[in-house]
Amino acid sequence: MKKRRVHEGKMGGMGKAFAFCLAGIAAISLTACGGKGSSDKNLVSSKRDSGSVVNLFGPMEKSKPDADNIARTAFDITVGMAEKKHDLTVEYRTYTAENYQEKTYDDVTLDRVRNNMDDLYLLNPDTIQILGSEGKLLDLSQLESAKNLRDVVKTANTVDGKLVAIPQEVVAHGLFLNKDLFDKYKLSLPETPEDFLNCCKVFQENGIKTPVGANRWWLENFVFAQAYADLYNGGNTEAEIEALNSGKAKYSDYMRPGFEFLKKLIDLGYIDARQAYTYEAIEGEGKDFLAQKTPIVMAYWGAANAETAYGKADFELKVTGFPSSRGQMPVVSMTGYGISAEAEHLEDTKKVMNTILSDEALQKYAETNKVISPSKNVEVECIPALKPLNDKMMENVYVLGSNASMKVEQWGNTCLIVRELLNGATVDECMKKFDKLQRASLKKEKN
Repeated sequence: MKKRRVHEGKMGGMGKAFAFCLAGIAAISLTACGGKGSSDKNLVSSKRDSGSVVNLFGPMEKSKPDADNIARTAFDITVGMAEKKHDLTVEYRTYTAENYQEKTYDDVTLDRVRNNMDDLYLLNPDTIQILGSEGKLLDLSQLESAKNLRDVVKTANTVDGKLVAIPQEVVAHGLFLNKDLFDKYKLSLPETPEDFLNCCKVFQENGIKTPVGANRWWLENFVFAQAYADLYNGGNTEAEIEALNSGKAKYSDYMRPGFEFLKKLIDLGYIDARQAYTYEAIEGEGKDFLAQKTPIVMAYWGAANAETAYGKADFELKVTGFPSSRGQMPVVSMTGYGISAEAEHLEDTKKVMNTILSDEALQKYAETNKVISPSKNVEVECIPALKPLNDKMMENVYVLGSNASMKVEQWGNTCLIVRELLNGATVDECMKKFDKLQRASLKKEKN
């Protein structure tokens, strides 16, 4: 059976949008916005009768010996370490998306966690936020492995003061640039929105009709980079988030500059809104980028390593952060593994998590997938193309596209509202959507 694949690691409340944020490069489409999910008949479970068992629910089955899916293999290696060390079996209870009709992956995970059906779960950021606020997930700060986490991981997955999920990789999104074309027209790699607009203008004046290859999933990265550059890098993050959560500050005020920037890119013809609305990530704009017809696209870290994406370009590839007032800005999002607060096999599950998130296991995972590790003690040498993005990450310069401590879910909602802009909505109309979401979150808090 041919299976749809999903990125482990995120992605928000939408089908492919968060599939691209899941850690690794395992796949493309299991979450919520735009796609239907699986009925119960698509939940696959393998059973064994020997020893202790920890039940893991996720989008992927255990790899076969000859599997060529690197991300799945890397995860399985770390699971194997846990099984051997603790003399137990991790059973994969799997969501598959073939012929799904009724439930999204997020719908299914919400139901299973709330009904305590498994021990360990791979969760998207929106479900991490929901389940964390409901008290359904264990506080993982007690784990030994949690002591080594990067601050970005703790910030993204903390709900009501509790660390409720931890990924095996940090997914950074950036601009993928054809350095040869930038050199040809004597352009520096853009730092600010103004720089970016100038580059697009020069490309268009030299016959490149649409300088930016875009799709319907990732344009929100431009918004996040401009909206939250100061929030995450200005030394006042917690206070600003609290102001947003309490209603003292408005999400729409943060978001407006990014939406105005996207509107300008559309109005000037630098982005083809009609194509972007229909294009799937990489599948749509990737061909023109690789054919050097389009000098700029956006993607996640792993796409630079993957030969099926941009790993075999016939030009010098550079991956930078998105333009912001503070310069090139990576946009980070991640899924995470969470433990049911009432897990049937709680102690064994904590042992498994401690092992797969140990520096030893994360080193193997990072080396296999060539990714950014959640551990501050683990580093893997990146390819030259990724160095600009990696340098920023190592300097702790980034914004979060998903943050479970924000009461309004970020990635999925912003993706959907950007699509409305692509469909002709005004910036003011888009900002009203954010205001409505914020009012709903405040009302929910009061209730």
